[in-house]
Amino acid sequence: MRDFYEILGVNRDASSVELKRAYRKIALKYHPDKNPDDKEAEKTFKEAAEAYGVLSDSNKRAQYDQFGHAGVGMGQQGSGFGGGVHMSMDDIFSQFGDVFGGDDIFSSFFGGRRRRGGRQRGKDIRIRIQLNLEDIASGVEKTIKIKRSVVAPGTKFTNCTTCHGHGQVSQISNTILGQMRSSSTCPYCHGSGKIVGNRPSGAGPDGMIKKEETIKIKIPAGVEEGNYMTVDGKGNEDSNGEAGDLNVLFEEKDHDYFIRNGEDVLIEAHITFSQAALGATLEVPTLDGKAKLKIPAGIQAGQILRMRSKGFPRVRRSSRGDQLVRIHIETPKKLSKNTRKLFEDLAVADGVPKNIFQKIKI
Repeated sequence: MRDFYEILGVNRDASSVELKRAYRKIALKYHPDKNPDDKEAEKTFKEAAEAYGVLSDSNKRAQYDQFGHAGVGMGQQGSGFGGGVHMSMDDIFSQFGDVFGGDDIFSSFFGGRRRRGGRQRGKDIRIRIQLNLEDIASGVEKTIKIKRSVVAPGTKFTNCTTCHGHGQVSQISNTILGQMRSSSTCPYCHGSGKIVGNRPSGAGPDGMIKKEETIKIKIPAGVEEGNYMTVDGKGNEDSNGEAGDLNVLFEEKDHDYFIRNGEDVLIEAHITFSQAALGATLEVPTLDGKAKLKIPAGIQAGQILRMRSKGFPRVRRSSRGDQLVRIHIETPKKLSKNTRKLFEDLAVADGVPKNIFQKIKI
């Protein structure tokens, strides 16, 4: 899939105004009504709409900038983040009120093509998934169960008598500039354009039932607390059978000894005086299992050793962060008779250090 910035022909730091201007130019040129039966023009038109749909949304754009196409456009299989880009033509035309200043203005260009009267899809569902750090490091597939509202089989709908199936109602008001027409969501059908006629036993007043579904979500490596995935079409349905999305928010489980710092992992190693003085080789836990770490002789308390590429994967790159090991030297609280004698002999051999007191290094 082509880069969204490339599709719109803008730089990665383009402002919202530049994005809108670029999209408007492409949409006007490749609109299907101006290019009938031209599949290439329709493809370009849809690509531009999908690109603008992501880049015009600050949250989706941030996800795209960080994760690329893995961050959006997941579809129903759940392979990405932050909002799908598989848009229908109705979804695309619904953007024009913002980009072209309203449906009437846009329609004047193309002889009356209109979006679908402001009809709304079903409500989104939001859930949270807790991930341990090892799963985040490697990527994981999760199986989850959700309950969502769907149209009950056998439910019959009729057109709303208030908006006559359009989902919107119009109002004309007199102003100093003349008569102005404004539209708003129908207060009776809430934008669906339909009302319940007959409904089967067990269905709610809205003709809906709760349906339990099992969904598999493939979570890429390197996600962070607060990242989210959007599974298209797995939210609640409306009376037209159009479903919202399932938003899956990620949370990180506390680890027994790891602390995450961006793409790096922090851990503390407690060693003895003798290991600090003589040096040692430790088996250190990492996200991928245990690995050997060499402790150099004479290491000081608080010193940090770096284990290269033992941190979290950098999304959209092949590299990884590091594991940082802070050294803590254990001071024994109880000494055996023999150990005490050894320390007393060591104290005599060490003597009194020069420059006991020094300025704190900040």
